[in-house]
Amino acid sequence: MTRIVIIGGGPGGYEAALVAAQLGADVTVIERDGPGGACVLTDCVPSKTLIATSTRMAVMSESAGLGLRFSGGPDGIVGGLEVDMANVNKRVKDLARAQSFDVAERLAYEEVKIVRGEARLVEPHVVAVGERRIRADIVLIATGATPRVLPGAEPDGERILNWRQLYDLPELPEELIVVGSGVTGAELAGAYLSLGSKVTLVSSRDRILPTEDADAAAVLQEVFLRRGMNVMSRSRAAGVERSGNGVIVTLEDGGKVEGTHCLMTVGMVPNTTGIGLEEVGVACDKRGFVEVDKVSRTSVPHIYASGDCTGILMLASVAGMQGRIAMWHALGEAVQPLKLGWVASNIFTDPEVASVGVTQQMVDSGDVNARTVMLPLFTNARAKMQGFEDGFVKLFCRPSTGIVLGGVIVAPRASELILGVSIAVQQHLTVDQVAHTFAVYPSLSGSITEASRRLMSEHAY
Repeated sequence: MTRIVIIGGGPGGYEAALVAAQLGADVTVIERDGPGGACVLTDCVPSKTLIATSTRMAVMSESAGLGLRFSGGPDGIVGGLEVDMANVNKRVKDLARAQSFDVAERLAYEEVKIVRGEARLVEPHVVAVGERRIRADIVLIATGATPRVLPGAEPDGERILNWRQLYDLPELPEELIVVGSGVTGAELAGAYLSLGSKVTLVSSRDRILPTEDADAAAVLQEVFLRRGMNVMSRSRAAGVERSGNGVIVTLEDGGKVEGTHCLMTVGMVPNTTGIGLEEVGVACDKRGFVEVDKVSRTSVPHIYASGDCTGILMLASVAGMQGRIAMWHALGEAVQPLKLGWVASNIFTDPEVASVGVTQQMVDSGDVNARTVMLPLFTNARAKMQGFEDGFVKLFCRPSTGIVLGGVIVAPRASELILGVSIAVQQHLTVDQVAHTFAVYPSLSGSITEASRRLMSEHAY
């Protein structure tokens, strides 16, 4: 029986463990924090739970436009809503623990052994956990990553925070400064704005979400500004310090921003130091991420890696797929290499931003020849009924064949809507085929088929 040791119990680890166990391997998972890893316990699950609460708050706050009145306070809907942050955070942490328990039960059902502790490779085929030594035929590194610390802005867990420390706050931050306007910064800035915090978002770039679709970022930034967020573009933080019951963020140009709390969202660093990778010959890049090929192999034949420690699209879905691919390959199963062009991603802001396949930047730069259509969401009947005004559906297709190459959706629940576009991309469907597919009327998904009809009619190919 093949002995497999997996270092890390997040999606890149536990998904791999399930595949390996089902294929008859003897599997041991070594996890420091608990089943599910940081993804379940401190990162993805908690943040999306908090965001779900904030989205509900936003919907209730904006219900006056639909003819609803809330009698809970003298100021109407907005004045009658209150956030019990202690209970919000309790629910967040309870749900994370419950999800971790579910992962543990599933692993136990498949007879995967779980060892709690810090792991280190002491020989190419030996993993140490304290004084214990575990021999392995195959090793999978799935150690994840940790929030990057900006020198001069070290989190203290009280006023200067990383996103893993948010859920211990007893009260809603009155004035929250968010440093970093990438995915995590935008998600949490929007969430706390909806919950009632006064939010300042410090962005070192010209716009928020600098690596995402520019049209999508523009819509989201407009929404943030309309809802009262202070977005500081081209402003780079140089340091953060405590000041009484608040914080002062110093900018590189000498400017200062004051608030009650500061949330640092300035990227991730891989958890790859001190675990014996260099000693056994596993190559890492200059940033410390483990170098892997498209079947998750490292520079050492029997050692694989998956998830955030590889630096390849830091998404739970990608981590899980990397782990599964690693086990299929290691155990001799037929396997298809990881295809990043098929990866669907979502930003859990309000509205959400989902995308898959070819990007607008690839089209604009000439790297990809594609026809494009962008259909505003306010033309959709269901969106009008629900009071949704912000967003769009954008599709890309090949000029000659009409094959769908990708798409971007900015809408409530875009994370659910993008699946149809993902299927079209992966299965090489044409806009004709999508256009001839029945969509419910009225529905937001109808905008996908409508966008396909517009591409279909633009040009005969």
